[in-house]
Amino acid sequence: MKLVRYGDAGQERPGLIDSKGELRDLSAEVADIDGAALAPETLARLAALDTDALPRVEGNPRLGPCVGNVGKLIGIGLNYSDHAAESGMAVPSEPIVFLKATSAISGPYDDVQLPAGAEKVDWEVELAFVIGTRAKNVSKAEALSHVAGYMIVNDVSERSWQAERQGQWTKGKSHDTFAPMGPWMVTADEVADPHDLGMRLDVDGERRQDGSSKTLIFGIDHLVSYLSTFMTLEPGDVVTTGTPPGVGLGMTPQVFLRDGQVMRLEIDGLGVQQQTCVRQAAPTGTSQ
Repeated sequence: MKLVRYGDAGQERPGLIDSKGELRDLSAEVADIDGAALAPETLARLAALDTDALPRVEGNPRLGPCVGNVGKLIGIGLNYSDHAAESGMAVPSEPIVFLKATSAISGPYDDVQLPAGAEKVDWEVELAFVIGTRAKNVSKAEALSHVAGYMIVNDVSERSWQAERQGQWTKGKSHDTFAPMGPWMVTADEVADPHDLGMRLDVDGERRQDGSSKTLIFGIDHLVSYLSTFMTLEPGDVVTTGTPPGVGLGMTPQVFLRDGQVMRLEIDGLGVQQQTCVRQAAPTGTSQ
């Protein structure tokens, strides 16, 4: 299934995309596409529905982030061998883990804000997964059974805030709109191999990233097992797994996003997102 949330920001309703590509409303079946709806028994019930009998949503409503009420948004850094090479950094011996604020989550077609004073905002097409059942100290062998589905996340990053100012990566990763999510969550049963998906990102029609999840250093099963030793992964938690090469930071000379530029992201089988960059005005009476 392709599960979506549609409507104005903060008022999204649950839905699915049927086999004809039409949007169907799920409000009579679940309250939201969130941790409760991602339980295996609930997904099985939704999969058994006659989609033709579900209300068809007319028009072209906004698509919101495809998972709501996300408890944790966990990022994995330098998880592609070819991206580590372009960054001039050693391949990590174990996953690099950081958190993005959940307030960064936005819809797949919403504008991305370029914060006032930020000059090194970068793009990152990423394969993300969402937890469907609670995971604590799980083995690699059982890890994938805890994954409800997969989606695209653009791990937008302000590189100077991330790496040139004191502290951890979180503040360079967490500005509002820095985690466009969707357009839909594809349930795990419809993704034959998450470790063999083509991933692409264009800026103003120019291909910048063209990679594959084949070059993941730490696979989905490893990440679920690894993370579950440090924290309990709850239904609705999202993990975004890293980016292939082609980011602006790795270019010579480096290139970063400008006002009005358009990013287009695509992962095989997971759909397309697109965002326009919009520069935010500097607030009066504040300093960096």
